[in-house]
Amino acid sequence: MMHGTTRYPRTLLVAASSLALLCACGDDKTGKFVDTAKGTQDVKVSDKKKFIDNPAAAKFESDWSKENVVVYHWRAEPDNMHPTNGKSNPRRVVMDFTQRFLVSTDLENLSLRPDLVKAMPTASEDGLSYSYELREEPRWDDGSPVTVEDVIFTLKAQKCPLTNNPQAKGYLESLKTIEADPSNPRKFVMRMKEKYIQNVAFLTDVAIMQRSYYDPNNVLAKYTFEQLDDKAFAKAAPEDLKKWSTEFNNPKYGRDLKFIRGCGPYQITAWEEKQRLELTRKKDHWTSKVANRSIYDASYPDKIILKINVDDNSIGLEMKKQALDASTWLSTKGLIELQKDASFNRNFNSQFADTYDYQYMGMNMKPQAVNRKPFFTDKRVRRAMALLTPIDQIIQTYYMGKATRMTSLVQPIKAWYNTELKPLPLDVAQARTLLDEAGWKDTDNDNIRDKMIDGKKVPFEFELTYISGNQITENIAKDIAAEMYKAGVKANIRGVEFVAFYEKVQLHEFDMYMGAWGGNFSVDDHKQIWHSSMWENKGSNYVGFGTPETDRLIDSLRVITNDSIRVPMEKRLQAIVYEEQPYVFLYAPQRKIVVHKRFDNGDMYFEKPGLLLNNLRLLESGGVSAKPSM
Repeated sequence: MMHGTTRYPRTLLVAASSLALLCACGDDKTGKFVDTAKGTQDVKVSDKKKFIDNPAAAKFESDWSKENVVVYHWRAEPDNMHPTNGKSNPRRVVMDFTQRFLVSTDLENLSLRPDLVKAMPTASEDGLSYSYELREEPRWDDGSPVTVEDVIFTLKAQKCPLTNNPQAKGYLESLKTIEADPSNPRKFVMRMKEKYIQNVAFLTDVAIMQRSYYDPNNVLAKYTFEQLDDKAFAKAAPEDLKKWSTEFNNPKYGRDLKFIRGCGPYQITAWEEKQRLELTRKKDHWTSKVANRSIYDASYPDKIILKINVDDNSIGLEMKKQALDASTWLSTKGLIELQKDASFNRNFNSQFADTYDYQYMGMNMKPQAVNRKPFFTDKRVRRAMALLTPIDQIIQTYYMGKATRMTSLVQPIKAWYNTELKPLPLDVAQARTLLDEAGWKDTDNDNIRDKMIDGKKVPFEFELTYISGNQITENIAKDIAAEMYKAGVKANIRGVEFVAFYEKVQLHEFDMYMGAWGGNFSVDDHKQIWHSSMWENKGSNYVGFGTPETDRLIDSLRVITNDSIRVPMEKRLQAIVYEEQPYVFLYAPQRKIVVHKRFDNGDMYFEKPGLLLNNLRLLESGGVSAKPSM
């Protein structure tokens, strides 16, 4: 059910005046590191742990493979691997191996960390300027260094109105310009238009690109950031910019392996559609020469094979046969069953752990714009849908209790979650009353409610769309449809292939859909999903939610760094969303993490991706990490 790329470090307060505030929130919630994880007891962020440390196996078993290849199980492939023009979570998983960023997430400390830069930026007192310095080591595959010119080009390419990356535009709005330091070729300053809680964190989703490869004629150098921000300029873009963007947006840069480039330590060497994606470690990559390199610069496996499998029985068999080395995509039932097997526990570390993700059902609040019937334009109807969704039953049946009810757009494990919002019960009688009040009644006694709309009788029969390929998701959709039918509402469930699903929801061509958002530990920027402007310009507000008040709250929350002011506003926004019910909020499931004991460094994380596959180090006999060949 997972879709969307709601950013790894979704938002983060990083202005100098806000760093103490952020750290305080993190420490209050997560405390110190955990030393070890023993047994299979659930580990929660609220247990005051920041990650799960799995010690190396004391013995290398005779039947363990000595091949330095990690086979990782996942359930869906990327929509594409274009450096800017993609949306899916699987795409981001791959980018962590093939690309590098100015800053990224520190999974161990639940904070930001420098990646291509030497240190986190120095911020000006007004929070509008951020000074960076690139590391000396990073190189492109042709041996040339990563430069400030590459940084400037990358941000201009992201900013360019002709670049097909609408999902990213909202996060780039605050960037005003980038100035190179004339006295140091590796230093630069990012100047921002306003204070913004993501003035640094937005860079965690911006893969730095090689200017000479993606813009050999240096077209973007002719245009300023200010021009690229100008709507009038966008409408009358010069021909050379149009020509550059047409080439840059070419799908070949996201699908043809010959054209996919990055300065990460791995290269995509095979991509069998809907089956597997193979990453091979580059020879003599610059990270291999870094002294005292961090876990994020590591590249121990010779290959990382991302293998797609959506059949729970087949996945379980592959795990038992040790044909898979790692997964963060098992079903709850699948892992519970595996943990009953002694041989599985002998060969694998496994854990259920809290996440910052949640699942929901979105309802189309602006259906007329795409010529669909107005089933969910009345908030009483939307509330009725929530009352007809057997969420507690679903959690117990399909998640064995290993999920937390959601009531708002903020995950319950966050400190600013509005605890006054109570989960709605399954209440068919109350749902019927609300539907009656909204004018949906069964006038012809066929057990399907109907209503006169524009002079025509419309039966309450709608399409419930979900991502196909997962039997559990299909079963959940059937259960929901069955419960709704008890109140005279007919939901026709329809599974849609992963990429087609994205296209469908982005174009608002749905009645109701099942989806999920990935989040993280930090402060949220709600604009991408909840601001009304993000419905019109192909953002992620697929349902069309938004009022003047919620837009004002979202705009304000993007710049407020004072917790005493911000938290009440956060809770007010949650309360409005709760009342308007644009989503049926479902649950925040726990991540199911599995990693083979033949690898050292098999630590597990609450943040995505849950495992650092690049840091898995094959053990030698006796539990000593083998030295990789670089």
